Amino acid sequence: MNIENKLATEVIGASIKVHKYLGPGLLESAYKECLYYELKKSGLNVKKEEKLPLLYEDVELDCGYRLDILVDNKLIVEVKAVAEINDIHLAQMLTYLKLSECKLGLLINFNVLLLKSGIKRLINNIE
Repeated sequence: MNIENKLATEVIGASIKVHKYLGPGLLESAYKECLYYELKKSGLNVKKEEKLPLLYEDVELDCGYRLDILVDNKLIVEVKAVAEINDIHLAQMLTYLKLSECKLGLLINFNVLLLKSGIKRLINNIE
């Protein structure tokens, strides 16, 4: 989990940089693109809109799940620009963690005055 924590620290730093530059009030897609750019620029292995299949009876099914940002195949970043994070957003991230092999996810809501109040860290405890 040390690698995931290190990655999360880098992602949070890049998120703060993006938020300071853009501020709140833009579309989710704008924050996602800027964060993706910052993470790529820093040299991390980053994928955007990565497909996340559902494994059912040893068959991979494409159910339309897409990860906003996947960092080093270890950390899921879900970008939001909403009035507030609610249970459906948490359920979404927990589903992504359950379906992937990732142990850590960051749910980042950019539509806040102070970004640290918009970050939720979720851990996949299922082994």
